[in-house]
Amino acid sequence: MSQTVYESRIASLPLIARGKVRDIYAVGEQQMLIVTTDRLSAFDVILPDPIPDKGRVLTAVSSFWFERLAHIVPNHLTGIDPETVVKGEDERAQVRGRSVVVKRLKPLPVEAVVRGYLIGSGWKDYRKTGAICGISLPAGLNMAQKLPQPLFTPSTKAEMGAHDENIDFATVEKLLGKALAEQVRDVTLRFYGEASDYALTRGIIIADTKFEFGLDGSGRLHLIDEALTPDSSRFWPADEYREGISPPSFDKQIVRDYLETLDWNKQAPGPKLPAEIIAKTTAKYREAYERLTGRKLD
Repeated sequence: MSQTVYESRIASLPLIARGKVRDIYAVGEQQMLIVTTDRLSAFDVILPDPIPDKGRVLTAVSSFWFERLAHIVPNHLTGIDPETVVKGEDERAQVRGRSVVVKRLKPLPVEAVVRGYLIGSGWKDYRKTGAICGISLPAGLNMAQKLPQPLFTPSTKAEMGAHDENIDFATVEKLLGKALAEQVRDVTLRFYGEASDYALTRGIIIADTKFEFGLDGSGRLHLIDEALTPDSSRFWPADEYREGISPPSFDKQIVRDYLETLDWNKQAPGPKLPAEIIAKTTAKYREAYERLTGRKLD
């Protein structure tokens, strides 16, 4: 039975940061240990209950995609076994199956979002303006409709507790410079094209996703953070998809739907979750991994 980890405690390494889901530790000057916990955030609030197996699923799904997409640009993985950089069985148990040792890179200040379908904040923008991130779209499109072609719709990277904001490509060029902005856009669209084509063969539509990138000391672009997970993407079962409705998804939508039934102001602290909601959410995360890879998590 795997260990559920709400918050890691790795005393043998210096803690760099705790995010909504990941705890990051320094491994010397050039590398970091990223521990993906079982924390879950909804509406930008970290909830008090862990989702068993969530961290293992996110790590396994990302590792699957890092390997599959490595021919496009390199990623931050080092291949070092996380259990070799911590001390004692307690620390090894905390990192087992949910951690990676990565290169320490300079992260870019934008999130590289790509949308293949009209849903979420993109649908809201389209209804208001007929465009997403300044990109005009044909009139009369439906909710969840497949877009004429995938769109690169970047956003700012907000501080924890704040919301990302959509930006246009001209703003990305100002932040990154023209050549790097174009490379990030082109790589993002290529990642999405290859990943969404593969996922369809496994019965999954990737409606949208986001990537993060970093630069090494020589300015070479790397894929960092996570890749095409149920947390960073909207996965829909292809056999339940149709235009005009928001299809069910392989992520924390079960939790969001439950929270919407409560009298909660979407501010911290978040409410506790019933055991049934936790179990259903764990099952959805595991199903996403097993559908995508054809493997069992254990």
